[in-house]
Amino acid sequence: MSNGNNLGDGYIEQKVVATGDDSNLMEINLGPQHPATHGVLRLLLHLDGETVVKCTPVIGYLHTGIEKTMENKTYLQALTCTDRIDYLGPMLNNLAYSLSVEKLFDLDVPPKAQWARVVLAELTRLNSHLVWVGTHAMDIGAMTMFFYSFREREVLLKIFEDCSGQRMMTSYIRPGGLYYELPSNFEKSVRNVLKTFPSRIDEYEDLLTNNKIFINRTKGIGYISAEDAINWGLSGPTLRGSGVNYDVRKAMPYSGYENFDFEVPLGVNCDVYDRYLCRVAEMRQSLKIIQQALDGIPEGPVRSENRKFSMPPKYEVLTSMEAMIHQFKLVAHGMIPPERGEAYAPIESGKGELGFYIVSDGTKKPYRVKVRPPCFINLSAIHKMVEGKLVADVISVIGSIDIVLGEIDR
Repeated sequence: MSNGNNLGDGYIEQKVVATGDDSNLMEINLGPQHPATHGVLRLLLHLDGETVVKCTPVIGYLHTGIEKTMENKTYLQALTCTDRIDYLGPMLNNLAYSLSVEKLFDLDVPPKAQWARVVLAELTRLNSHLVWVGTHAMDIGAMTMFFYSFREREVLLKIFEDCSGQRMMTSYIRPGGLYYELPSNFEKSVRNVLKTFPSRIDEYEDLLTNNKIFINRTKGIGYISAEDAINWGLSGPTLRGSGVNYDVRKAMPYSGYENFDFEVPLGVNCDVYDRYLCRVAEMRQSLKIIQQALDGIPEGPVRSENRKFSMPPKYEVLTSMEAMIHQFKLVAHGMIPPERGEAYAPIESGKGELGFYIVSDGTKKPYRVKVRPPCFINLSAIHKMVEGKLVADVISVIGSIDIVLGEIDR
């Protein structure tokens, strides 16, 4: 029996510990090298037989230091760090950071860019949920679901690559709008998603929603009441699965979300199964939003014309000395905020409320950057969901929270 000190030797290590009442409990290290922890997460479990008596999450193995890295870059350079926080929702991260910078600089965003951002944000939400449903189902034993969801994800990654040149680390949504004009095949590609994805989501539900094994592994598991969910600061589907009607897109609309008709799916039973139902329903609502945004997207520029803070188009740089000077100053010296201040502009990411709190000291680099990450806060309540349940249920609960360790350790 291992002494539990060397975490690199295997997925699970254990030892017997004595508690205050002289009963013997088993101490289990679940992770950090465990595929079902969705990253380098370590859970320290105290077990009575197979029942979890105590659960303590141990984080920090990724130690990226992204917030401090952003403080040592210009406002434009720091954008690239946001892709690497929740690396399954890069454009949502770009959007949250850009909104805070735009608020700090009082920077306008053209209407076309606003509507395009909504399309890209919802496509990214779909991308995030597809990875979630595939890996969550695979954790429980539904292998086919993983291949189905990643089949659809490839379609979305191709759209992101057409827009930005990158499949994942896009840095495409930027302060003032978008980096490039939308590609010529953008509308056709997105309409193909609108045409094919509803039937694909039906396939997912055929595989899982009424599957007896999936139901037994998720119903009544990972319960957290609405009151506890609010007290622990949960957000996203993890909160809405407990029946709490809070979605940043509705509560504090941004990027024109007040113009779109969509519903906020809510759970009733506050368990893993309801969180599954909420995310599947959210995928359908995302398609509904994309349809409206694509139909109503206006013509015009996709970047602010405030050349002191927004990069001029390439054709201007090649024909205008003034535009060349603006580009040189933005690249070499960075954006200089008009005054000292602070800004925070939250969004509804695929995992919950995401925001960047930025403090300016009037120089080209942010004085302080602090991320409000939904994964970190949602994970903090895992003990409320697993204590009193079986070890196997811990895996179901981790998947239902939908964590990304890049956002937790940051």
